[in-house]
Amino acid sequence: MTSLDDLPIRDDLRGLTPYGAPQLHVPVRLNVNENAYRVPEQVALDIVQEIARALPDANRYPDREFDTLRQSFADYLGHGLRPEQIWAGNGSNEVLQHVLQAFGGPGRTLLSFTPTYSMYPLLAQGVGMQWLPVPRADDFTLTPEAVREAIAEHDPDVVFLCSPNNPTGTAIDLETIEAAAASARGIVLVDEAYAEFAHDRSRTALTLLDRYPRLLVSRTMSKAFAFAGIRVGYLAADPAVVDALRLVRLPYHLSAITQAAAVAALRHSDTMLSRVDDLRAQRDRLVVELGALGYQPYPSDSNFVLVGGVDDPQATFRALLEQGILIRDVGLPHTVRITAGTEAETSAVIAAMAALRAE
Repeated sequence: MTSLDDLPIRDDLRGLTPYGAPQLHVPVRLNVNENAYRVPEQVALDIVQEIARALPDANRYPDREFDTLRQSFADYLGHGLRPEQIWAGNGSNEVLQHVLQAFGGPGRTLLSFTPTYSMYPLLAQGVGMQWLPVPRADDFTLTPEAVREAIAEHDPDVVFLCSPNNPTGTAIDLETIEAAAASARGIVLVDEAYAEFAHDRSRTALTLLDRYPRLLVSRTMSKAFAFAGIRVGYLAADPAVVDALRLVRLPYHLSAITQAAAVAALRHSDTMLSRVDDLRAQRDRLVVELGALGYQPYPSDSNFVLVGGVDDPQATFRALLEQGILIRDVGLPHTVRITAGTEAETSAVIAAMAALRAE
C-alpha cells in the first residue's frame, strides 16, 4: 500500500498533520466553541421550508452572486452596509482563504499576534505565503503602539486581528484596530467570529469600514447562529475588495441549500441572539466560579474561557474526559480552554474542576 511519504506532495507539507480537535461522543462537549443550544424548533421549521422551496430547482446551478443572502447579511449587520459590501463562503475559514488567495501568495506575508487562531498559519501555508507571528503581551492584550511597531518592523502584506481572540477570549479595542488600519499598506482583516458574545456588541470594527477601504471584517454563523454543521461564514468590506474575492472563488461555491438555510436563519436573529445571551451568562459564571476555586481565568468576550493556574493541562483533559466532559488543551502552558455550555453543562465542568482542585 502506498503511504503518504511515497506521494509527490509539496515539500512544505511533509511531516504535517491535518488540523482538527477530538470529535468524541461524550455527554458534555466544551472543546470546540460550538453553540451549546440546538437550533430552536420554530427556526428549524422555517429553515426546512426555505430549503423545500429551493429543492425543485436543484437541477440548476445556484445564484452565483447569492444576492438574497448578501442582502440578508447587510440587514443583519447594519451600520449602513450594502449588499455589494458583503462576501460569504462555506465557513469563515473559506472566506479567510479567499482573502489570502486574492491578497497573499508566494513572496507575500501574513502577520498576526500570537497566541491566536491556529488556522491562520495553515491558511498562509496553503497559499504559499510567509507566516509572521508576533507575541502578545503576557496578559494577551494588544496596544496601538505594539501594533504600529510590528507593522513598521515587518511591513506585512496582510494583517489578521482576531477579536475576540481565539484561544484567549481577549477583545481588541477600536483604537488598536484603527492603528493597524492606518499604518498597514496592505489588507487588515478583523476576525470577529465571536463578536456576538462580546460584553459590548457595539464596539465592532464594522464602524471603521467607511474610513479604511483596505479594512475587512469577517464573521461566522457557526457560533451565534448555531450553524457549525451548515458552514456559513461572511465578511464586510469595500466593494472593490469583494470584486477581488470573486477572482479566486470556485464557481457556484455556495449551494442553493446553504443559501436558503442561511437566509431563513437570519430572519430569526433575535431568537438566536437570546440564546447567545444565555451563553454569555454561563461564560461569565465560568470566570467567577473558577476564579473562586483558585484557578486563573482570563477575561473573555467570546463564548469560551481560557483558564490559567492548571498544573498539568493534559492530565486535566484526561481526568475530565473520564467523567464525560471534553475540554481543550490549546498548548499554552498551565492553561485549558473551556467553552461555555448550557447551565447544566457549565455546572458539570465547574464541579469537575473543583474536585480536581481539591485533590
